Amino acid sequence: MSRAPLAPPIPRDRLTALLERMRTRRIVVVGDVMLDRYLIGDTERLSPEAPVPVVMVHERKSALGGAANVATNVSAIGARCRLVGVIGDDQEGGLVKQELASHQLEDRFILEVAGRPTTSKTRVVARSQQVVRIDEEVTAPVSGPDLERLIAILHEAMADADALLLEDYNKGVLTPEVIKGAMDAARRRAVPVVVDPKFRYFFDYTGASVFKPNRRELEHAMGATMDLEHPDALRSARERLKVDNLLLTLSAEGMLLVAKDGSMTHIPSLAREVYDVSGAGDTVTAWVGTALAAGATVLEAAHLGNYAAGIEVGKSGVATVSPEEVLKVHEESHDQIGRLRRGGLI
Repeated sequence: MSRAPLAPPIPRDRLTALLERMRTRRIVVVGDVMLDRYLIGDTERLSPEAPVPVVMVHERKSALGGAANVATNVSAIGARCRLVGVIGDDQEGGLVKQELASHQLEDRFILEVAGRPTTSKTRVVARSQQVVRIDEEVTAPVSGPDLERLIAILHEAMADADALLLEDYNKGVLTPEVIKGAMDAARRRAVPVVVDPKFRYFFDYTGASVFKPNRRELEHAMGATMDLEHPDALRSARERLKVDNLLLTLSAEGMLLVAKDGSMTHIPSLAREVYDVSGAGDTVTAWVGTALAAGATVLEAAHLGNYAAGIEVGKSGVATVSPEEVLKVHEESHDQIGRLRRGGLI
């Protein structure tokens, strides 16, 4: 990946001020609401019916995924969050509402669509290993009267928003009409927009404050001929996307911020131990967007997202991150930098 200067750390006083302001912000999250279910058990033998393990289930768990996981992360920061999305009139939809309530999140901006199943992913886990994942979903774009209702709900949610976060998993909620409606509403309020895209409608987010793909998504969208190792390629990608800032997530390598002025900054990963990368991207989206709503610069917001991601991947499954955890990691990283400087290593 292109070489870029390392990002300077955020001063502690500035960080604590941002964290305090973030608790007062109103954040709207729009995207694909999903339910993650876990069947956890043990396996001792293979089935006589097929060469597959027999799992004796002893625990069942449910968690929010997709845009709903972004919303739980916003709520964990302390900000007020409005989640706009779609569920079905089914048992899974009821579980989504229960999970939202457990995270102090309202469901009044969730559209229930008859006959459309709630997107769910059921993971069978034995001896801490995933045996199989079962997906139940319809990915066709929301349309007709349901689309009209969804856009009306979106405008209601955006009435006094401080930031808009768009979380796309290609499950049919972020249609071109919804994207345009959301972006127009944010533009009228002059609030920041953070986009976590997938492959469909990749170029429909013109004017986004921060566009946050991972490397695979960007390479897929830009084509095999684009060499992302070259700095000019990343600057060109930002210009083609017509977004203010491109924040490229690089897994264990951290993140690379390509700013509107063409500058590039590398933000190295702070993960001390990687237990589970599930949901890390959702965590970054939540922290970057809420930080921008609180008046952070894009670089400061990316720093905060990086701190939070480093904490989240050290937890099992999708998880939230508290401001207290971020502050602790910030202090530890400062102490480490101080030791390296005193030792003449940097």
